Amino acid sequence: MHDTSGSCSALSAALAEPPAGTASVASAWLCVEQPGPWGSDALLDSHLDRGLATELSARSEGSGVRIVLIRRPGVHADHHHAQPRQVYLASTRPGACWLESTVLTDPKQLLDLDFAAAGAGLHVGLGTRIADPVLLVCTNGRRDVCCAVQGRPLAGSLAAANPGRVWEATHTGGHRFAPTTVLLPTGYLHGRVSVADGQRLLDSGDVLLAGNRGRSCWSGPGQVAELAVREQIGDHDPESLSVSPGGTVVTHSDGREWAVTVTEHPLPPARPTSCGKTPSVPSAFVADTVIRTR
Repeated sequence: MHDTSGSCSALSAALAEPPAGTASVASAWLCVEQPGPWGSDALLDSHLDRGLATELSARSEGSGVRIVLIRRPGVHADHHHAQPRQVYLASTRPGACWLESTVLTDPKQLLDLDFAAAGAGLHVGLGTRIADPVLLVCTNGRRDVCCAVQGRPLAGSLAAANPGRVWEATHTGGHRFAPTTVLLPTGYLHGRVSVADGQRLLDSGDVLLAGNRGRSCWSGPGQVAELAVREQIGDHDPESLSVSPGGTVVTHSDGREWAVTVTEHPLPPARPTSCGKTPSVPSAFVADTVIRTR
């Protein structure tokens, strides 16, 4: 059995590092099925055609679209022949929150995607709208061993109970909070996820505050500000709150508004924030004040 006592995720949990404000920033997620092994830079270090991977990466740059590879939990064999690929595209913005699904015979068809439009929350006709949320579990062990050791059992258990709705995924950030998940289409990332937590995410359309790292369409400070307001008013509707570009003003769909002061604080002592990395002192965004202004 793998000893995780000195792992980055064990140290983070032991020091009670807060997860809020650590979500990857993306207004849309493009998930492409790619079986077989994944390397550290999974889009390029996989069996996906390298030229295609390079071009997709270039086209997504600056668009707000984050590309992740996904695979079905279980055996990860890649038989190196053409096969249908499951693809999801999710827009995460409140008011433009949707999930589309399609199956492609050739991943090069993704070059027809309008990345700028997708990142802006516009429908690009990729596939069929689906109502049930999909959960991604990071299992990219070549990026950080914690994700594989803790993510794969979680993905396997949840996939067995929720066929077709749970996928292993490449790096989504924050492996020190492993096991980590991304819920689509809302784009909320969670850390230290249990099987019960994962099932709640799949079953409910509400925002789960426990372990919440933030909604990916907001900046780090904006993620913290939104969650702080939710904590204060007890609102769990993902469509109810929006955050200003600067992350300091949170507005409710009913017209209420809050000014949130968010500052960055160091979190000593120094420790590896990823397994194998040189120890350093991480920091966290913290909501110091939450004041209703309207």
